[in-house]
Amino acid sequence: MLWPMIAIALGFLGIAVLGVLAVRVFVEVRRLARQVGTASERIQRAAQDLERAAVPLASRMHEAGRDRAGD
Repeated sequence: MLWPMIAIALGFLGIAVLGVLAVRVFVEVRRLARQVGTASERIQRAAQDLERAAVPLASRMHEAGRDRAGD
């Protein structure tokens, strides 16, 4: 009768350990997802800033190209 009780106790402890590890993984995945979301927003903002900064430069280059073609 002792061995079946030990087996049941070890089985329960194993499931409890797996549950605790699953919760830790879940918390870390949520933290990682939040960080990825933040990084994605920053990259999007940087791309928009770069596009905004490139428009005047591109128009100046286009005008400079037309001026050279007229020479």
